[in-house]
Amino acid sequence: MILKSLLLLIFCGMVQAQQPAVKQVPAKPTASVAGKDLFHQYCAVCHGPDGKGGGPAAPAMKSHPTDLSQISRNNGGKFPDDHIMQVLKGEASVTAHGNQAMPIWGTVFSNMSTNLVLTQSRMHGLVQYIADMQAK
Repeated sequence: MILKSLLLLIFCGMVQAQQPAVKQVPAKPTASVAGKDLFHQYCAVCHGPDGKGGGPAAPAMKSHPTDLSQISRNNGGKFPDDHIMQVLKGEASVTAHGNQAMPIWGTVFSNMSTNLVLTQSRMHGLVQYIADMQAK
């Protein structure tokens, strides 16, 4: 019995030790305003290249990243442009993000440049790319 308990403790410790962790690093600046480029550089690590939540950082997250291709379907067939922009700016919370685990991209993009038009172009490009990836 003691041996079984000891083996169970060792196994549990090994499982805990193997839990992946997300290393947070500063976002690298980009010159691009193209939504596709921005998504693949900043969002795909969690949401996956197809936006379905299968990025390499997904297993380390407390809750699985949202399948971004289902936003319209989950919103009565309409893509909520304004709401998605608010989420990206950090003005609207998303329950799955808990304590704002997702970076506030509006702030990140504005820190890359003092050009407000460039920051807004990046935000709109990213929202449009997410809108374009919606499941039909």
